[in-house]
Amino acid sequence: MTQLRQTSATKETAKQMTLIQAINDGMRVLLEEDERTIVLGEDVGKNGGVFRATEGLQEMFGVDRVIDTPLSESGIIGTSIGLAVNGFKPIAEIQFLGFIYPAYEQIMTHASRIRMRSMSHFTVPMVIRAPYGAGIRAPEIHSDSTEILFTHMPGIKVVCPSSPYDAKGLLIAAMEDPDPVLVLEPMKNYRSIREEVPLNKYKVEIGKAKIIREGTDVTLIAWGAMVSVAKKAAELADKQGIQCEIIDLRTLYPIDRKAIADSVQKTTRAVIIHEAHPTGGLGNDIVTIINDTSFLYLRAPIERITGFDVPVPFFTLEEHYLPTPARVLEGIEKVIHF
Repeated sequence: MTQLRQTSATKETAKQMTLIQAINDGMRVLLEEDERTIVLGEDVGKNGGVFRATEGLQEMFGVDRVIDTPLSESGIIGTSIGLAVNGFKPIAEIQFLGFIYPAYEQIMTHASRIRMRSMSHFTVPMVIRAPYGAGIRAPEIHSDSTEILFTHMPGIKVVCPSSPYDAKGLLIAAMEDPDPVLVLEPMKNYRSIREEVPLNKYKVEIGKAKIIREGTDVTLIAWGAMVSVAKKAAELADKQGIQCEIIDLRTLYPIDRKAIADSVQKTTRAVIIHEAHPTGGLGNDIVTIINDTSFLYLRAPIERITGFDVPVPFFTLEEHYLPTPARVLEGIEKVIHF
């Protein structure tokens, strides 16, 4: 039976997957490889998660390794910290990023500080998965994009894949990191993108951005669901003869300063795109990086295309809140014609 399974696996080395399928496959790989890996969260077992990210995993690995927890984000994260310190490798699912706030104290006070507190005698090799972002017409608190709360927290890494390939590779890299890693999964991209994803184990390096489009006139910097918006804006700019370079950050902390600096120094203009609120948003940190590394190269002030300083509105009003290709194009035209 084992031999038949191995023979079948060798015939197929990759498969077309959505982002949610790639996340599921990444967890399968991790659970198969190391019996210390445990998945825990609300409805992750029998129901396979609110988005079916963990579908089938409890059947494959049992109720002791894919565990349905009580509705308590603080309890999920606190339990995961204890497991990680004691040799396990927990993957904790928070159903929506907006639900993570009751667990913020556990993450800020304990998960991010245990390595420093113990002078590296203890590490916290745990992953927190959290769907985030607007655009799927979810109710209040389900669509928050508050990544800045965690990038301002030394001791924890924050990654945000925009594609299925990167989603699986970053998840595996996150689980192999000795420190806690928050994996932000853009809900709008869960089933909107398909690409070839290897079925075996592979990693996408944490801390490395990706140039997904070469250009000479302006750098577009985005992550998560906003990468697709940047691509569409770049296509609109092409019609005006403007060549955009697009950076998919992939890791929000530690951020790839070199990739940003190299691109901006080449194009001499920059537009930052994120759906979070502009006040206190990660775009402000990116502006600082550009000013620190590339100020004398700039031909125009840096533009930011973001959400607004209001709670994410309900349902159809989300479309007015989110950055659009048309809004990004306006920013591109502004820096080109400055």
